[in-house]
Amino acid sequence: MEGVGGVSERRKRVMVVIENSPWAKHAAMWALTHAANKGDLLTLLHVVPPPPSKSNSGGGGGGGGVFVICFNQVEVEALVIQGPKLPTVLSQVKKLEASVLVLSQKKPSPLSCATGGGGAASSEDDFVEECINNAECLTMAVRKQSGGLGGYLVSTRWHKNFWLLA
Repeated sequence: MEGVGGVSERRKRVMVVIENSPWAKHAAMWALTHAANKGDLLTLLHVVPPPPSKSNSGGGGGGGGVFVICFNQVEVEALVIQGPKLPTVLSQVKKLEASVLVLSQKKPSPLSCATGGGGAASSEDDFVEECINNAECLTMAVRKQSGGLGGYLVSTRWHKNFWLLA
């Protein structure tokens, strides 16, 4: 694409890690309405856990499928890949040269705060933190604000849970 004054414009790829949860749906909608612009590519990445095996070196290479649609002048593709979640996401960010990675962020449960974390919520929090700190692009974890306040809580490498009214 040629931009203003002959400067080449690069189409941005916004990647969203999705799963079957309301949090992931909010993250995908936020990415579509706030991170992707006209002409950009929105990649919805769903990582399917690998089957139990004797050895698993990771990296996210097994299987996959792509489905492409266009929504509001943003091309949307869905990609399903089998592999361990963190290495698969990080390798796909690098391989597809994503500009922005958007993750869903669950509301911390009062019980996990009182007990010092642990369990599935803690591993999900660890996954989000590892992606924020290690992905080779701007990474944002978003959570729809509850309690009638509206907007989103967004975390990045530099800011944790800042409120964005949008």
